[in-house]
Amino acid sequence: MEVQAAIEKKLQEAFKLSHFTVDNESHMHSVPANSETHFKVVLVSGAFEGKRSVARHQMVYKVLSDEVEGPVHALAIHTYTDQEWETANASAPNSPNCKGGGK
Repeated sequence: MEVQAAIEKKLQEAFKLSHFTVDNESHMHSVPANSETHFKVVLVSGAFEGKRSVARHQMVYKVLSDEVEGPVHALAIHTYTDQEWETANASAPNSPNCKGGGK
């Protein structure tokens, strides 16, 4: 869980988060067991106020640039303000099933 731990630490340090999850979804894809290549992050922060989705994603990619350039193959990003999170009933969409490889 070295990659996941690094992602969690960097996000916590970069954003004042009222809620966040980092899910390793590698098991849902055609990768070796115990891989850390596919992640879903859900971030709730006031830092996203007044910013469009693209700008929010750019903020996250900047923080996780080493991971995205290295071991992370896929990163699903779901960003919310506190109000948006409340409106979403405190849940993010489920990730789709893998459509490639052997799964």
